[in-house]
Amino acid sequence: MTTIRRPRPRPARDNAPRVVVAGAGFGGLAAVRALAHAGMQVTLIDRNIYATFQPLLYQVATAGLAGSDIAYPLRTITRTYGAVFRHGELAGIDPAARQVTLADGTVLPSDITVWAAGVAAPEAVRRWGLPQGPGGRLLTRPDLRVTGQDRIFAVGDIALTDGQPLPQLAQPALQMGTHAAAQIHRLAQDKATVPFAYRDKGTMATIGYRSAVVQLPHRVRIRGTAAWLAWLGLHLITLLGGRNRITTLVNLSWRYLTWRHGGGLIIGDQPPAGPAAPHEPAGHPAADAAGTDPAGTGPRLIHAPGQQHKERTTS
Repeated sequence: MTTIRRPRPRPARDNAPRVVVAGAGFGGLAAVRALAHAGMQVTLIDRNIYATFQPLLYQVATAGLAGSDIAYPLRTITRTYGAVFRHGELAGIDPAARQVTLADGTVLPSDITVWAAGVAAPEAVRRWGLPQGPGGRLLTRPDLRVTGQDRIFAVGDIALTDGQPLPQLAQPALQMGTHAAAQIHRLAQDKATVPFAYRDKGTMATIGYRSAVVQLPHRVRIRGTAAWLAWLGLHLITLLGGRNRITTLVNLSWRYLTWRHGGGLIIGDQPPAGPAAPHEPAGHPAADAAGTDPAGTGPRLIHAPGQQHKERTTS
């Protein structure tokens, strides 16, 4: 997901291609930004009304961040870039008629469609003439146009490029979204498209308290606190919205300082009532000699202080 700056997109020309971008992930937003700068008439559709910064979902799940810290309204994004947002889900593409259909029956004009939603296409796409590869991903040519199609591009996790399999991570999606937009601009100028070439910028991962690893090109590796700070800085830069960056910095810094001082959380379902064993209250099975719960109904430790975790993202 790219940083929202205050760009000055070129006003869309009346005769500019009408481009529909389906999906507001990393690839979709990168395509919207590049297309808006090229003066295209851009419409973004998504089934959600906000963009979620997925690399920080683990921090939300473990109560390190609030859900609102990593969400940003899509209408604000499209308004910034001079595009249009439509709340809905893609249900059909008709390249011959140059239109797309949403799940609610709405029909939108679309000279070119960029599919950037999900990690796998539904089976219904076979009726649309879109070939699928392993895992339901859409097969694309080197220029990212779907195989057998001239007016449909696929970018991000859903795209499986011929001869260039890529990891389903943020950085490939960002580069693919920008490349697809560039090819649409070339087509509008009656120029030939060029193949997509992925540039590996490295990988980083957090693996525990004050610990991370960063692997950059040319075998440059960083680990420990310096890598953790680099991981934090990258995510703060790429977050959408100034408020989100400030609250995320405060919350993650507080968690960093107090990680080892927090208490563990023990939860468990109340066991069903049953006959009581000797010296045991009703509803609680007796523990065996080792002190374990043979029925598996007792409390469970789901988080402990300093418990290590791992998450992966790209730089």
